[in-house]
Amino acid sequence: MLVSREGENLELPLLYKALEAEYDLTETHYTFGGHSFSFLSVLDSYALLDRISPEEFIKDEQMPYWAEIWPSAITLSSFIADELALQGQRVIEIGAGVGMASIVAAWNGANVLATDYSLEALRFARYNSLKNGVHLACERLDWRLVQCDEQFDLLFAADVLYERVNLLPIVTAIDKLLKPGGVAYIADPRRRLAEQFLELAAENNFSITSFPKKYIGGSKDVAVNIFKMTRQ
Repeated sequence: MLVSREGENLELPLLYKALEAEYDLTETHYTFGGHSFSFLSVLDSYALLDRISPEEFIKDEQMPYWAEIWPSAITLSSFIADELALQGQRVIEIGAGVGMASIVAAWNGANVLATDYSLEALRFARYNSLKNGVHLACERLDWRLVQCDEQFDLLFAADVLYERVNLLPIVTAIDKLLKPGGVAYIADPRRRLAEQFLELAAENNFSITSFPKKYIGGSKDVAVNIFKMTRQ
C-alpha cells in the first residue's frame, strides 16, 4: 500500500536522527519486481551484544538477529514481488526485523502488519516503510504467546527456524494467525532444524509445498527454501 510523502517528510528525518544517535547505520539498495528499494540497518549487529544484560538474556535468550538483512529475507522479498498477487490481501509478517519482506508486500498491494519481538527492530521497520513510501502497521508480537486476535490471509516469515525451542511455538502461532484457507510462506536457508519444523507442521495438520531458491550475492551463494503452508 503506497502512501503520500507528506508524512514521511515530517517524521523521516527525526527518526533517522534518533537512530543515528544510537547505532552505527548502513543503507543498502535492492531491486524487487523491477522497483528499487532502500533499507536502513545496523552496520555491525555483533556490536549490539554488549547492550544485552545478563538478566535480559536469561529471561528471553534474545539475540540481535533482527539487526541484519539475511539472505532468506532477500529471497522471500523477491518471491513476494515476482510470484504473488497481494492486492487487497491482509498480511502479517512475524520476525520482521528491519521490515524488508513486509515493505515489499505492502508495495505489492497488501495491507500489512509487521511484527517482531524486538521494539528496536520495529523502529527500523517504521523508518524503512517511510523511506520506501509504503504504509505499514508495526506491532510487537511474541510468537510464544500470541495475543493478536485478528486472523490474516497470508503470513510471511524469513529465517526464524534457528532455535529448536521456537519450532512448535511458531507452528502454533501460524495456526492462530491464519484465517481458514490462509497461507503461510516461511523462508529458511536450509537449516537442519527446518526438517523438524516441517514434521511438527505436518503433525498439526499443515500441508507443505517447498520452493527451492538461491540467493546470489554477498561472499557466496546461499540456498534458500520457501515453504508454503496450508491447512489440510
